[in-house]
This record gives sequence, C-alpha cells and structure tokens, in this order.
Amino acid sequence: MVKTRFAPSPTGYLHIGGARTALFCWLYARRLGGCFVLRVEDTDLERSTPASKQAILEAMDWLGLDYDEGPFYQTERFERYREVAEQLLDEGKAYYCYATREELDALRTEQMARKEKPRYDGRYRNHQGPPREGVNPVIRFKNPLDGEVVIDDLVKGQIIINNRELDDLIIVRADGSPTYNFCVVVDDMDMEISHVIRGDDHVNNTPRQINILRALGAELPAYAHVPMILGADAKRLSKRHGAVSVMQYRDDGILPDALLNYLVRLGWSHGDQEVFSRQEMIELFRLEDVNRAASVFNTEKLLWLNQQYLKSTDPATLAPLLAERLRALGLDPDAGPPLARVVEVYRERAQTLVEMATACPYLFVELEGFDPAAAGKHLTAEAGEVLARLRELLESVEDWRAPVLDGVNKQVLKELGIKMPKLGLPLRVALTGNTQSPAIDQTLELVGRERALRRLDRALALIGGNGA
Repeated sequence: MVKTRFAPSPTGYLHIGGARTALFCWLYARRLGGCFVLRVEDTDLERSTPASKQAILEAMDWLGLDYDEGPFYQTERFERYREVAEQLLDEGKAYYCYATREELDALRTEQMARKEKPRYDGRYRNHQGPPREGVNPVIRFKNPLDGEVVIDDLVKGQIIINNRELDDLIIVRADGSPTYNFCVVVDDMDMEISHVIRGDDHVNNTPRQINILRALGAELPAYAHVPMILGADAKRLSKRHGAVSVMQYRDDGILPDALLNYLVRLGWSHGDQEVFSRQEMIELFRLEDVNRAASVFNTEKLLWLNQQYLKSTDPATLAPLLAERLRALGLDPDAGPPLARVVEVYRERAQTLVEMATACPYLFVELEGFDPAAAGKHLTAEAGEVLARLRELLESVEDWRAPVLDGVNKQVLKELGIKMPKLGLPLRVALTGNTQSPAIDQTLELVGRERALRRLDRALALIGGNGA
C-alpha cells in the first residue's frame, strides 16, 4: 500500500514550503488510495515548542489536509530509538565514539588546512579497549566504506553517492538523545512508509538514511525530492518574500482552497490549466510531472487565484468567513445586510476577504461624517436638488432591491434631464461617506432603506447648512 508522511519540525510555524510538501504527500496518497501520516519531528528539544506543535495542527486542519494516522511525536518514541541503537551496537553496525569536542575541532582544522572536506575520520570505529574515562561517548553508525548509494529519485532522476564521501553518522548524542537522521529512519521503517516526498534540502540526508535502513534489513521507500521555492529575486524564500506562517494567509483573507491551488502549481502543472478543484488535484497529480527546477513565489498570482475562488464559491459558504474578518475589524456582522449578499456584490471588487471587509464598514456602522474633499466636491447646491427628488421617491419604495432602486434612479435622471454622474456621485458620498462603492443601485440595497433615508437626510442637511 502507498503510504506517505509529512514530518515537520515544530521549531516554528508551518510555512509555504512545508505546506506544499504536505499537499504533495496528501495528493499522492489520496490519488492512489493510500495512507497519509502526520509525524511531528520534535527531537530538537531546545527549539521545539508546544505553540509550534499546535500551530502545525491548526494549519493542517485549516488547509483540510486530513491525515489517516498520527500525529505521532518523536519525543514519545525515545525508548524505541534506544532499542534500535542497541540492536545496531550488538550487531557491530554501530559503535561508541569517545572523541572529544577538542579532538574533533583539531581534526577539522587540520583537514581544512589540507583543503580537504571536513569529516570524522573513524578513529574509534574499531576501538577494542576499555571505555575512555571522563568522556560521555556518542554512538556512531558504521557507514559502509566502499560501494555507492543509488537513489532513483522520482523527481530528480538517478542520484549516485559514493560511500567514501560519507562519514560515520552520530545516531545518539552524548546525552543519550537520538539524532534527526536516525529517528527518521526508525520511524519510516516502523510506519512502513512507502514514499518519502520532501524538499530537496534533504537530498544529502538520503544516502545516510538508506545505509541505516539497509543495516536494519528494512525495505527502502521510494524517494521524491521537490525543488525549493524561491522569491522573485531568485533567492530562497524568506519572510521578506511572503514566507510567513500559513495561518497568516488565513488572517489576510486567503481561502484555503485557493492557497492549495496556488501551492500545487508551484512546481507542478497539468497543461495550461490554472484553477483546480481539490478533486481535480487528486485525480491529476503525478510525481513525474513535478518540475526539477525551483519555483518562484508570486504574491500577485496568489491574489488573482484567490479572487477566482471568491467569485466561484457559494456566497453562503463565504459569509461566515467574512464575518470573522469583520469581527477582526471591530465590526458587528449582524448590524448590516445579509453577508451572503455582501459577498455577491463585493467579490468582483476584492481579491481577499480582508479587502472585502475593509471596503464596507459603512454597511455595519453609522457614518461618523463625510470625507471633506468628497463632500466639498459632490455635495453641492446642484446635487441637493437631485438628492431631494430621489429622497422623495425612495420614501415610497417598499421592495428595496437593486433592480427596483435602479428604476427609481433612472426616473430621477429622466425627470431632471441629467446624466448618471450627477446623481451617482453625490448619492455615493451620501451613502458611504466617500466616492468608492459598488454600483449605486447595489449600494442602496446593501445600506438598507432606513439607513439610506437617514443618510440622505444628513447629506441634504449638510448641503442646506452650507447655504445651498
């Protein structure tokens, strides 16, 4: 059975690169009817935090990347790692190394002076004497001294590493804690992982892990190393490029499906198609279609894609999400028009839910006043006549819907022999306080009958107070 795993380290939040890896693992397992495992690699005791662990779980939940097994935590498996280390010691495939930090530093200095690649020289590999007093030893794996490791990478193609390039890896530190590469091997073996899909920054770890797996007699998984994500300046993605926590994208008003759609296109393609449903991603995703070259993160493309999802998603589904963003701005979502209708009107004008929410506070609170520049330009004596006639006609309108309100606007234009800007601009200022809003009939509908009449009265009072 196909079995993939996503194995983040909780030393920070889940970022874009990790989320894409999780997505690729999830898609591969789902397409082939396999199993997707979440494993939290928290052996870095100094840097791993409960907050980061929780953030990873929240991000996976928000993205909808459901896992079949886990979450497993490496810190809960230390006894198992010790057991396997003892097995390797008993079989002569690992050994205690008593080299001190001072010895290793001196060795490194000598090797660099000779322009050699710094590496452990195996000085305790065949140590037969008594334990060295005053030194807490590490445990090193006996890496093969000859031969080579051949990786038939499902993305990068064949990779060949000569064993002479690898030194004897530490698998247990002097304090008894297991190291990353060792824990990964034991976990992949015990969990029967069939496919390891991860970033290509792990390529150098793979031959070491393969050699340990072979020493344990374990079946080797298939490997697929995905190229990294770069910023527009062709440098590794960082915070300045937008490599923030995945949950920051939620807070910025990005939809989870839009983010997943964007991530799947970072390094994978299916013809010229840009927008994919989850089901389409599952049906179409192939590791062999993943590009070998690095991908470039483009915020504008993400925003464009998010707007496509705003346009195509059921407004009733988006309404509670818009409510969250309104509350974050200190607004009461229940103090205005139905949110599904707000979504319908604004999704052609906004790329994110935050942009949508920040554009329409006037629908949920009373206006504190009019923008001085907009009022000075548009709330004039001439506008007063237009708004007064419109106010008179609106008073009798009971069916407060955009098509009906559009008919009233047109009646005013016809009666007064004016063009739409003469009505639309002062009316927009009266209703919203400034000159930016959706179509004026839709704006009237959203503001609502009572609010609209009150705001027209206020605008007319201002015009009258100015001496009109």
